[in-house]
Amino acid sequence: MKRVLEKIRLDMPDKLIILPMYPQYASSTTGSTFEKAMEIIRSWEVIPEIKLINQFFDHEGYLNTIVDNANKHDLNEFDHFIFSYHGLPLRQVNKVHPNKNCKDCDCDKQFRPDTDYFCYRATCYETSKLLAEKLNIPKEKYTVAFQSRLDKNWLEPFSDKIVIEQAQKGAKKLMVFSPAFVADCLETTIEIGMEYSELFEENGGKELILVESLNDHPKWIATLKDLITN
Repeated sequence: MKRVLEKIRLDMPDKLIILPMYPQYASSTTGSTFEKAMEIIRSWEVIPEIKLINQFFDHEGYLNTIVDNANKHDLNEFDHFIFSYHGLPLRQVNKVHPNKNCKDCDCDKQFRPDTDYFCYRATCYETSKLLAEKLNIPKEKYTVAFQSRLDKNWLEPFSDKIVIEQAQKGAKKLMVFSPAFVADCLETTIEIGMEYSELFEENGGKELILVESLNDHPKWIATLKDLITN
C-alpha cells in the first residue's frame, strides 16, 4: 500500500477514492485498511479530498455476478446450499452493539439498516438472503456459516461442522458460496474446494461444488467502475 500511495502522491490528485475489497464491513478488514491508508496519507504535504467506500454487500452488480457464477450449475441437482463467510471473534462483533451480546441478537432473522448496517454478522445474513431470493433458493435449503476460525469463541455456526452435518443427514450434493471473498484464494480453493470436499465425502456425501469468486468476471469489473464513479 505504501508504494502505491507514494505513486499517487506524486501525481497530486485532487480526489482519492479508497475501496477495500471486502463486501461486508469489519473493523479488522475494511477498518484496518482505512486506518493504514490514513496513517500514510496524513504525512503528505497536500491531502486531497478523500472518499471512503466501506462496503457493498447489497450492490446489485456484486450480487448478480455471484448469481451468474452459481447459474453455471443446475441448482435443482443440489440438496443443500451453504453461504460461507470468513469468521470473526465474537468480541469484535459485540463491539458494534455495545449494549447487546451477539448471541442474543436476532440480526440473522431480520436486517435493520439503522442499527445493523455495520454489523458483520447482520450483513452476512442479509447478503445470503438477497442471493437466495435471486436464485430462488428456499430458506430451508440454505445455511449461513463462518469459516477459518481460530478458536470456539468465533461466529457460529462453523462451516466445516455444517458440511459434516449435511452429509450425515443424507445430502449427496452440496453447493458452497464464499460471498466474503471477491477473488479465489487459499480460503476458497483449498479450505472449501478441497478440505470441505474431503469432509463431505468422508461423512457420506458425494460431491461438493464451490461457486467461484468474482475474480475477473465482466459484471464485477463493471460493478467496480460503478462503485467508484457513483
